[in-house]
Amino acid sequence: MSATFLDALLTAPIPVITEVKLTDGTGADLLGSRTVGEVVEAYHDAGAPCMSVVTGRWFGGSSQLLDEVAARTDVPLLQKDFLTRAGQLRQARELGASAVLLTAALLPAPVLGHLIEHALRLGLTPFVEVCNEEEIDAVIHGPDCVVAVNNKDIRGRERDRGNLERSLRLLAAVASSGTACPVSASGIHTPGLAAHLVNSGYAGLLVGTALLHASSPRAWFAEFARHRSARPSPEIP
Repeated sequence: MSATFLDALLTAPIPVITEVKLTDGTGADLLGSRTVGEVVEAYHDAGAPCMSVVTGRWFGGSSQLLDEVAARTDVPLLQKDFLTRAGQLRQARELGASAVLLTAALLPAPVLGHLIEHALRLGLTPFVEVCNEEEIDAVIHGPDCVVAVNNKDIRGRERDRGNLERSLRLLAAVASSGTACPVSASGIHTPGLAAHLVNSGYAGLLVGTALLHASSPRAWFAEFARHRSARPSPEIP
């Protein structure tokens, strides 16, 4: 693999993490008649710099899904699950992940710090998900981490539409963590809103369900690029 997850996202012309996810938070199927391989191929065609693979059971995932995606692509992969133990990070590395989700809301600050350090020792990019300033303050080794604002509510199994105002409100605090790669994650429904977040200062985005519903990820990326270059971009409604 030629680049780390962090480097791949920071140098990408279209800094969007695409996602392989079998169901949404309500259990609705997201693949339809497509295979996992066809979804991965469509993301490659769009020029995705890296991908997220949702292995959490809330979304119909499993470790086998990560193994399958890793066998079909050489772009850096994020394992997206509720990882809470060092052994899970080692397994992620063995399955082909380049980055691991660490959800600050689930982890006491000392545990979060330990897992960040363990991930870095394994050569994994910590993808630290936050929802408020207190969680951001618990991030250590910020320059080596992706710090991502989750626009959805994990307490409700991310069944809500998402609140993009959270990303805009927390951007300065995320930047203060030292990360070179602040990310806005989830609830990004249109290319225009995606462009607004990047034009506002986010270095990357994670777009899941919207791209899985899109008839053409390549066309979605192209529309994002058009909105990004046409300032001012649409504001968050």
